Amino acid sequence: MRFAVPITDGKVSTHFGHCSHFALFDVDEATKAIVGREVIPSPGHQPGFLPAWLAEEGVSVVIASGMGSRARAIFNENHIEVVIGALGDDPEKVVLDYMKGELTTGDNICDH
Repeated sequence: MRFAVPITDGKVSTHFGHCSHFALFDVDEATKAIVGREVIPSPGHQPGFLPAWLAEEGVSVVIASGMGSRARAIFNENHIEVVIGALGDDPEKVVLDYMKGELTTGDNICDH
C-alpha cells in the first residue's frame, strides 16, 4: 500500500495543492510498518493533474490537512482514498497513526 502526504519544509503541508514535495510511504499492510520512503518534488499545482500523477506513482491513499472538493472528486475517480483534516506535522507519524486507526483529524482547512 502506498501513501502520499503533501509536505512543505518537512512537515505536513496545510494545503495539498501548494506543497513543495510529496512524501511517499510504502506500508506493509500485514505488519503496519513503513517499508519504504521517498520524498519527491511536487510538479506544481495544475488543476486536475496531481491525482492522475499520484495514481501513476502507485499511490492508494492521500493524507492531507486541506484539499478542495474538485481534487477530492478526481482522486475518487482515480481510485485513491483521501483522508482530509489530518492533524500533526510529522508525515511519517500521520501514516503510522492512520494504519493503527489512531489518526486524529479535524476540519478540512481548504475553503474551495
